[in-house]
Amino acid sequence: MKSPLLTSTAMDAGGLMGLDQRARDIFRRIVESYLQTGEPVGSRTLSMSGVSLSPASIRNTMQDLTLAGLLASPHTSAGRIPTHAGLRLFVDGLLEIGDLGAEERREIDARLAGRGRKFDEALNEASALLSGLAGGAGIVASPVREAGVKHVEFVALGHDQALAVLVADDGTVENRLMPLNAGVTPSTLQEASNFLNARLRGRPLHEARTEMRTELDAARRELDAAAARLVEDGLAAWSGGQDRERALIVRGRANLLQDREAVEDLERVRVLFDDLEQKEQLIGLLDGVSAAQGVRIFIGAETRLFSLSGSAVIAAPYMSGRQRVLGAIGVIGPARLNYARVIPLVDYTARVLGRMLDGQDT
Repeated sequence: MKSPLLTSTAMDAGGLMGLDQRARDIFRRIVESYLQTGEPVGSRTLSMSGVSLSPASIRNTMQDLTLAGLLASPHTSAGRIPTHAGLRLFVDGLLEIGDLGAEERREIDARLAGRGRKFDEALNEASALLSGLAGGAGIVASPVREAGVKHVEFVALGHDQALAVLVADDGTVENRLMPLNAGVTPSTLQEASNFLNARLRGRPLHEARTEMRTELDAARRELDAAAARLVEDGLAAWSGGQDRERALIVRGRANLLQDREAVEDLERVRVLFDDLEQKEQLIGLLDGVSAAQGVRIFIGAETRLFSLSGSAVIAAPYMSGRQRVLGAIGVIGPARLNYARVIPLVDYTARVLGRMLDGQDT
């Protein structure tokens, strides 16, 4: 039974139509055993698990599944493990996902929506919570702030540094230190503040970015170069474009080292950690989750980020009550994740975060 939580990412479940009932049953048993034990599965194991076929018939079917690219034989082992394509086919078409128990729901609710907890604190807690419950590394991409601008101010702190202060309509205040080029005077700072306040008041910065750049080209004739550059720097600091500084929260890397398969291949773990350091790429992947309404799964080479390490990500967007996607949360780990358990954990945690954004605690 395919779970309604899932959004198809790469391979349609229709690929199962190419398998007869015998091949489908053997394939399912192999994947389930591998996800549980991490060990290659042989014909003897399958015959002992209740498959009413001779070992020779089982081996022939396993060979057919291998030729189809769904199974692989690691090293010299006679057993088989699922390929990333096989895992994708299993997840999309054969995986049965239950629901979280009441106790797990209460734990998530209590840890995220505790009395007086701020949303930023809840994001950190959500990452740690998923790490503990799912056995992987919990990851969270913080929301992109889209509140309108109420006031912008540049304050000189010395001859080479200024403090940029942004006050948003939602009451949030962001302070950022900015370098000053030689020759920037207090009057230049005031001109820059006036320029931004006159054109951005009440508008989200991402909407104003393109228009502001066009205006700056024309305004250079009126503003001296120092003021124009300062305005550009101030805009880029909060525009949500390439220069944005989004928070990426990762908790539980030690869990990745507890996987026996990963420990046996230290180079694979090193590559995985290198992947985690690619903050922009991982945030970009999580931002891509916003295009879907359900949980998304990325396995191995399906995304360039994990093409070498063979890792997997299970992620879901968290949304406001108006169904506006604000960020994403998920779990990263080896491809041999417990998908049936992790998927509902990620989905429910994302929904709790969404309720918190709307000021709900139930």
